[in-house]
Amino acid sequence: MATNEETLRLYSYWRSSAAYRVRIGLGLKGLPYEIQPVHLLEGGGQQHSPAYAALNPQQLVPLLMHGRRAVRQSLAILEYIDETWPDAEPLLPDTARERARLRALALLVACDIHPLNNLRVLQFFEHQWNVPQAEREDWVRHWIVDGLDAFEALVADDPSTGGFCHGDLPGLADCCLVPQLYNARRFGIDLARWPTLARIERACMELPAFRAAAPEAQPDAPRQS
Repeated sequence: MATNEETLRLYSYWRSSAAYRVRIGLGLKGLPYEIQPVHLLEGGGQQHSPAYAALNPQQLVPLLMHGRRAVRQSLAILEYIDETWPDAEPLLPDTARERARLRALALLVACDIHPLNNLRVLQFFEHQWNVPQAEREDWVRHWIVDGLDAFEALVADDPSTGGFCHGDLPGLADCCLVPQLYNARRFGIDLARWPTLARIERACMELPAFRAAAPEAQPDAPRQS
């Protein structure tokens, strides 16, 4: 049985928004961990190597190893660390109603926005259907805007929204929102469309856990020459 004292190793790619969520969560919980980079493009993608596929048959990142225990899927990982280290700052609030609200916001990103514009979907469009880059990027922007419009509507006037997605402490939903806003910028989307989300992001990025988790801060991020 894995114990709280065993090493945490995160298989991550610097620009993966799913891995970014987990890095934020680990930082918020104050948990030390090792990064094991998995380059999603180099050599056709290191996630497809037999060694990695044996650990994660989906051939995706992130993957968290807690000792010899493998935990897959970013939201499952976040809830795992929240439950395994309950004395650290919680990622989910106390009541069932509040937890449902945060999970719904997190799933809006993780299930409804991100899967439609992640790397393997865009690679399929490119290599199997020969969809031009401009059309692929239009597809990405459409689904990001559609999803973030809904996210903004859900938090803008909700009394449960505080400095962060829920109250005045960051949690599960913020772990998902910030990486998705990073992706929105990558595709040239102006965040002025979502003032509440932009305000929450600014509050998040004032915290060390969010700054340390940022893509450019990762050991496998390309370095400026």
